[in-house]
Formats: sequence, C-alpha cells, structure tokens
Amino acid sequence: MPFPSVRPSPRADRPDREVRRLERALLCYSGFEDFVLLYPVYALLFAEHGLSTAEISVLFGIWSLTGVLLEVPSGVWADLVSRRSLLVAGPLLSAAGFGLWVTLPSFPAFAAGFVLWGAGGALRSGALEALVYEELERHGAGSRYPRLMGRAGAVGTAATVTASGLAAPVLALAGYPGLGAASVAACLFCAFAATRFPEHRQAPPDRAPTGRAPAGRAPEPPATDLAGSARGYLHTLRDGLAEVHRSSTVRNALLLAVAVTTVWGALDEYVPLLAAEAGATTAEVPLLSLLVWAGVTAGGLLAGRAGRLSGRSLGAAVAVASGALAAGALWGIPGGFVLLGLAFAVFQAADVVTDARLQEAVTGPSRATVTSLGGLGTSLTTLLVYTAYGAASGHTSHATLFALSAVPYLVIAAATARRRGPGAPGGTRPGAGTGANTGANKDAGARAGAVPEPGRPVPDSEPVAPSEV
Repeated sequence: MPFPSVRPSPRADRPDREVRRLERALLCYSGFEDFVLLYPVYALLFAEHGLSTAEISVLFGIWSLTGVLLEVPSGVWADLVSRRSLLVAGPLLSAAGFGLWVTLPSFPAFAAGFVLWGAGGALRSGALEALVYEELERHGAGSRYPRLMGRAGAVGTAATVTASGLAAPVLALAGYPGLGAASVAACLFCAFAATRFPEHRQAPPDRAPTGRAPAGRAPEPPATDLAGSARGYLHTLRDGLAEVHRSSTVRNALLLAVAVTTVWGALDEYVPLLAAEAGATTAEVPLLSLLVWAGVTAGGLLAGRAGRLSGRSLGAAVAVASGALAAGALWGIPGGFVLLGLAFAVFQAADVVTDARLQEAVTGPSRATVTSLGGLGTSLTTLLVYTAYGAASGHTSHATLFALSAVPYLVIAAATARRRGPGAPGGTRPGAGTGANTGANKDAGARAGAVPEPGRPVPDSEPVAPSEV
C-alpha cells in the first residue's frame, strides 16, 4: 500500500511566498530605477549646452549636497513611517528632474533636476535596505540578503547596460527629448513596482500600540501621524547614533561600506568623458559605457560568492581591481574599458558584501537611520571627490585622474584584508551561529524558549496573517 503524499501546509508555504513576492518587487524596482536612457549621455547633454567640466562637477556637487542634507532625515523618517511609501515617492521626484533637463536645458534646470533626483535617492536610501532585510529576517531568511541584493544590483546594472545600448539609436532618432521621455516613463514604472513591496512593521516599544491585536490580525504598524512627532524623530535619531557609537562592529562595517562605495561611485559619472577624451564619438560613448556596466552587473551576480571570501581574499581582489582601474584608464579604448569593467565588477561585489555585513551588525530599531548615516558619509566623501576632480580637471587628463583614483583602493584592500571573513556560507558574520542577534538565530532562539526582544512577538506563538502597511 503506497504511503500517502504529505503536502506542505499553507502556513508552511507562506514564508516562501512572501520572500518570493519581496524578491519580485525588488528586482522590478531595481530594473526600472536604472532603466534611464539619459544615464550614459547626460554629461554630454550638459557639455553640449555650454557647460565646462568644472560646471558639470558643480552639478554633481549639488546632487551630492542634496543627499548630504536629506540623507539622515529621510532615514529617520523611514524608521517612523511606511518605507514603501517613501520608495514610491522617490522615483516620482526623479522623473520630475529628468523632465526638467530635456524641456528646459540650462544650468538652473540641470541644477533643479539634480536636487529632485538627489531628494528621490535620499528617500530610497536606507528605506530599501531596511525594508528588504527586515522582511527577510521576519521569515528567518536574513542570510539571503547578500545574494538577493546582489541580484537586485545586477538587474539594476543590466538595466543600465540595456539603456546604454538603446541610448545611441534613440538619440539618433529622437534626440535628447526622446531619451528624457523614456527616462521619465521608467521612473513611473519604478514607482508602481514599489507599491508591490510587502511591508510588515512592528512598532518600537515606546510607540507600540496598547492592547493585543485581535486574533488573525497582524500587530498595528508604526503610527504615521506626524503630529507631535518631533520627540519620536529625535528619539529614533538618538537610537541610531547610539548604536554606531557603542558598537565597534557596526561602526567598522559602516566606515568600510562608505570607503568602498565612494570613489568608484563618483568615477562612474565621468566614464563618458573619459571615453570621449580617448577618441570615442558621441554614438560610441554609450557602447563603451556598456562594457563598464557589464562588469558591474557581473559583480552583483557574484556578490553572494564574494560574501563567502575571507577578508584576506576579498582584500586581494580589491587590490587587483585597483591596478586594473589604473591600467585601464591609461590604456584607452577599447581594451582599457574592458579592464575598467573588471575593476568595477570587483568594486560592486565588495560594495554589496560590506552593505550586507552592516545590515547584519545592526540590532536596534533604527536600522534605516544607521544605514542612512552610512549614506551621509558616502555623500560627504563623494562631494570631496567631485570637488577634487573638478579642480584638477583643468590641469590634467581624465585618464590620469582615474589612475590616481585607484590609490585609495590599495588602502581599502589593506583594511579589508585585516577583517575576519564570514563564519558561515552566505556571508553571515563571525558569531552568527553562536548567539548573534540576527535572522534565523533569533527565530530559533524564540522557538527554543528564549526571551524575545522587546516589541518583537515570539515566532509561531500565534497565527499572524500577512498584512501591509
């Protein structure tokens, strides 16, 4: 007599369904966010309307300054209100900025567009990482974060590569207005994709709802009423600052994440100008940019494996990438841009790994705030890079400036090599299997009778239906 088949219960299937829903929304969001046909040529748009390299650097500085001013406030806000709503609003602001660029092409319009784009990016920064990590952690899948964010980064850069490939023919057929219209449409689709994010929020202890939620209903999300919210804002900001101050693990992870991201994140804005200097035509510039962004895509796909490298191995990879960056910039086209793509692949993988380790290190309720503090550090240091690049651009070539920019990565490689690698597959930091306060370990501890964190229900203690903020 055959044994009856055992079908998993709907309750057992629910976490996987929720994780798959999160993954689909994240990949769509990342793809549309970066499917912007203006990306590979907007520096040329500025130059063709009479802006010098120094003036273009001023625009990049305005973009960075906007992030500096809004990064932390938006991160604190993301710990107080619906993160999904902020992720919807961000692309809408970017769409307005791109529309300004092509309808009123002038320095004031370019500057206003960067302010809008910077504001949209600030709303996203911190909110996205916190939402994704906490949703994964809620289902005991926190260890999937590096792989998932790496895939999202790969989808985003693949969208950039695709946009780079399409930019040349669209530019030839419809000019900059056509590129602008396509970019605005991509932002609108991105905003729609954000509405599909699942979001389950647990109120911090000091703002937790009174009473017990009725059976079959999830706990109420954090209140979004902003009346009298100054005290809650300051309390959330203070919590984030305190965690960075008291935890060397969080502090070191944050500083390394800032260092890894800053230089290559600024250099990518000058790739079209480097290509033009090397002799590429306007139509060829997007194709050379495609080589670089193909490398970034590969780096995102390899982020999961990079998370399993020891600190020494990851540091060695960053050192090799530093050499490839310098050699590629000085070599020229097209071979030099292949080396640039290899360098950017390593930088992207290291970027994802350092972000994952930062998220794993954070244990307090102000996750988006801590992440935004890292974003603030990145914005400040990026502003310094733009300023230095713009000041030096009148005295030396883009190739020389790219080569000099490789030097900081030798320092970063040395710092990375001194850090211990992950203690388990998937990028889990050392100690995760011995009581670290992350992901599945917290869930396992709760099921074994451990006392849960304040404000966090014990998993499986009662049925909780998925709900959305």
